[in-house]
Amino acid sequence: MKKILVLAPHTDDGEFGCGGTINKLIEEGNEVYYVAFSPCKQSVLSRYPSDILVTEVKAAVKELGVKDENLILLDYEVRTFNYHRQAILDDIIKLRTKIQPDMVFIPALTDMHQDHKTVAEEGLRAFKFTTILSYEMPWNNISFETSCFFKLSESNLTAKVNALKKYESQSHRPYANQHFIESLATVRGVQINAKYAETFEVIRWIN
Repeated sequence: MKKILVLAPHTDDGEFGCGGTINKLIEEGNEVYYVAFSPCKQSVLSRYPSDILVTEVKAAVKELGVKDENLILLDYEVRTFNYHRQAILDDIIKLRTKIQPDMVFIPALTDMHQDHKTVAEEGLRAFKFTTILSYEMPWNNISFETSCFFKLSESNLTAKVNALKKYESQSHRPYANQHFIESLATVRGVQINAKYAETFEVIRWIN
């Protein structure tokens, strides 16, 4: 069994970037930990409670198979991560000490969102001696090298889709629809002669 750590700047980033892979890894007997750095209270639509994403992420990761105790929620203010680099690095180092993961998933280092980029850079700094893979978020990635693929089964993809459906408050996003999610998984599958896949950029691979 391996310990896997997913660093999600905001609730739902991990599901979008590697939800199918999370489900696959858990199916294979690995222990997955999911850390969300912000519940994005400042950007939630006014018709929802400001903490709605806390409720939604709990339901979403449960769909993927993540244990309740393996979901870690932090409370950084959205779009301000670059002002809190040291505190974020300190939190990640605490997680490194506590979990000692074998593999870490982070956003792409070329991600345009300032929060995503900060988590990616501080994650790399903290886990320089650990296998690190960047997950794909096409709407934010300036460039992305598809250097690693995880094949997904129908059930892995279904788990990802069902997890993302839990985010009712984010359903207005242009990328938050089942057709896009399934289409991207199909495209990545075609690249490796599989039905479905998720792709990652290898930052460091240690075996």
